[in-house]
Amino acid sequence: MGQIKCLVIGLLGLFSIQVFAGDVEILSANFSQNSNQAWSIDVTLLHGDTGWDHYADAWRVVDEKKMILGTRTLYHPHVGEQPFTRSHSVKIPAIMTTVYIEAHDKVHGWSPQRLEIDLSQVKNGQLRVDR
Repeated sequence: MGQIKCLVIGLLGLFSIQVFAGDVEILSANFSQNSNQAWSIDVTLLHGDTGWDHYADAWRVVDEKKMILGTRTLYHPHVGEQPFTRSHSVKIPAIMTTVYIEAHDKVHGWSPQRLEIDLSQVKNGQLRVDR
């Protein structure tokens, strides 16, 4: 009976840690134009990573129709490094004026929070958007 009780308490503890972590938050994005269509993008995320079973594992750039323009896969948890920033180079057609950053974690999937990027606000090839 004692072993079953410990197992149940352990499972409840694991479940509460994963629920506590919640969705990934997108804090900011920095866009630097490398050429006519190529952008270097730095995205800062915040997530209560708990280890290999629950961590922020990707962010992506999508257009208004949710077409994926580029995805940055995150290959490991960032338990002791919050918030954290990762970069990716993405080609964005010159005719697009609005794109979105979306973030993903291993438990909750794609977060409903998106960061809207208005590329018409670029100055000298640079744009920073904060949440």
